[in-house]
Amino acid sequence: MRDAADMAYLALLLLHLLAAVAFIGTVVVEVAFLPGVRRRLPAATARRLEVAFAAQARATMPWVLAVLYLAGLGLAWHHRGALLQPLASTFGLLLVLKIGLAASVFGHFLLAMALQRRGALDGARSRRLHRSVVLHVLAIAVLGKAMFHL
Repeated sequence: MRDAADMAYLALLLLHLLAAVAFIGTVVVEVAFLPGVRRRLPAATARRLEVAFAAQARATMPWVLAVLYLAGLGLAWHHRGALLQPLASTFGLLLVLKIGLAASVFGHFLLAMALQRRGALDGARSRRLHRSVVLHVLAIAVLGKAMFHL
């Protein structure tokens, strides 16, 4: 039987994983699938789809990100020993890189919100931000797996 600390770690790990799946899935759909779908639809329908998808993402992503980052903080606390000496192990180094990329994704999110509030988040900027986030989250996912296998 596992003790309470192991069960808490497992709960954090599962919450973090499920939130990551939701976030990565949303961003990948937005970057890789919606542009092709929009091209196949009449312009008015494509615009309605884009507006509806964006509204749904704005409603759910703050909650997904809260779970993702809070669970991530809990996991980081669990691995604080490795974080104190990140060059002492491959695990610690990859974890620091993963956290750095996650901080960058959060920075992208804050930048997008600031640009949107100022009315400066045009289509080209949005696409660049989304592509960058996709690359970041895919790298984070690879690092997350590699941490336990390298």
